[in-house]
Amino acid sequence: MTTTNLVLKFRAPDRPGILSTVTQALASIGCDVREAAVYGDDDTGRFFLRMALTSPLGREELAPLVAPVAAELSLEWELQDLGRKVPVLLAVSKFGHCLVDIIHKMEIGQLPIEIVGVVSNHDTMRKTVEWHGLPYHHLPMSEGKEAQEARFLEIIDESGAELTVLARYMQILSDSFSQKLAGRCINIHHSFLPSFKGAKPYHQAHVRGVKLIGATAHFVTADLDEGPIIEQDVRRVSHVTSADEMVAIGREVEASVLSRAILWYSEHRIFQNGNKTVVL
Repeated sequence: MTTTNLVLKFRAPDRPGILSTVTQALASIGCDVREAAVYGDDDTGRFFLRMALTSPLGREELAPLVAPVAAELSLEWELQDLGRKVPVLLAVSKFGHCLVDIIHKMEIGQLPIEIVGVVSNHDTMRKTVEWHGLPYHHLPMSEGKEAQEARFLEIIDESGAELTVLARYMQILSDSFSQKLAGRCINIHHSFLPSFKGAKPYHQAHVRGVKLIGATAHFVTADLDEGPIIEQDVRRVSHVTSADEMVAIGREVEASVLSRAILWYSEHRIFQNGNKTVVL
């Protein structure tokens, strides 16, 4: 019998019996739960669940059968096919370490995504991107920010991208651009937020004599570097570590943190929970 690998994820007002009701309903259809993770937030009274399952029905056939249970439990839910690769548009400026890492991990199957193109305000990474057979869109800022972002949004729509990743795209997005991409745009900040925002965070950290440096992947919002944090990591440094050495160490951290955030998004593990995220 042919089966489909699916993910059911939802949030709901917390109450007893949610998990039991959902699993019984899925079992009656012939679904087999292979992985489940739950979280009940006492602060907000919300219940979160991500469930990986095999189903004798495809997504389109199963969704109408889940809908009545979802309505009964007041679920905000989605059902996703794990076999479908998420279309992703990357944005980059002059530094290619995150970009190249994402492309490589896609090509070896480590990231279940389809890169539908790369946008850049510089031409620096064109040869690398086109060598990998990917579309490259050079959008210089010379025509003004409003026109440049309008074309950026057109490319997102034309490419069918469901996620936009700022892979060291060194431009401050306008409020309207950020709002239009709410929940579907991830940025990598080369600092361990909320400390050392803005330009040259490693140099700021060096001046302060920090002993840990890191990187933060977060959803983009209109508030600069204030979006819900998805993933962070750090590396230990000391008083002998120069600012340039911190930059080099940071680049490795940035790439790994960003790729984990993309992986979790593409596996449908991330929930926004106010100003925070839940990753299941």
